[in-house]
Amino acid sequence: VLLENTRYRAEETKNVDEFSQELASLADVFVNDAFGTAHRAHCSNVGVTKYIKECAAGYLIEKEIKFLGNAVNSPVRPLMAILGGSKVSSKISVIENLLKKVDKLIIGGGMAYTFMAAQGKGTGTSLLEPDFIDYAKKMIDEAGDKLVLPVDTVVAQEFSNDAPSKVSENGMEDGWMGLDIGPKTIALFTDVLKDAKTVVWNGPMGVFEFPNFAKGTNAIATVLADLDATTIIGGGDSVAAVNQAGLGSKMSHISTGGGASMEFLEGKELPGIAALTDKQ
Repeated sequence: VLLENTRYRAEETKNVDEFSQELASLADVFVNDAFGTAHRAHCSNVGVTKYIKECAAGYLIEKEIKFLGNAVNSPVRPLMAILGGSKVSSKISVIENLLKKVDKLIIGGGMAYTFMAAQGKGTGTSLLEPDFIDYAKKMIDEAGDKLVLPVDTVVAQEFSNDAPSKVSENGMEDGWMGLDIGPKTIALFTDVLKDAKTVVWNGPMGVFEFPNFAKGTNAIATVLADLDATTIIGGGDSVAAVNQAGLGSKMSHISTGGGASMEFLEGKELPGIAALTDKQ
């Protein structure tokens, strides 16, 4: 029996008992293989487990737990994490959790500009979270050489693939915005990653959707593809970027859950997995 999307029911996302019981009445055994929603407590993945005795993880969830769990809790070292994407604010918990565990934490993408501002460098019209500059300063002070930040940036005056660009070092001038990591940063990140044995990557290094500003992201994808290491791509835009570069098959594991993999990397318990009687 194939059910229609359970989210057509308003009760689903509120984890209402009556709907959980309805779903449970259809089965004797429940197998959950939806890692992408494991960070949410809904009727179809958490509520239903209250009314079915035997509840198990499927093979995909098993694989996700194995790769992400080993990377965070018992990695082959050196363990390195690469965080990119647009906002520091959405990755504070991930940064704090990973800094306790990794040998190196590389920061790129739009979130790097808040760290750049924390270093006293100009950020022009780049994406910036002023409220998190003090937080970035604190992280720089506490992490020491464990934190690896960009040393140059590819900048343009417009958010467009065809915008004329240049490489800027030591910050950006007024009217210019960062759209990718620069060549010296690519070389720096490549050098840091060369000895890695486990790498977790979440978030692109620039506006990879624009071919002219995808060089940094593609370079990192190529480095990971050539490493003799366990390489884990943590969902969302990183997956799109790796696949766009044609290197998805060269990675050890590509996570199917953007939000779920992020919360896992934060060290949070995922309700969709915690509710299962057989998690292995």
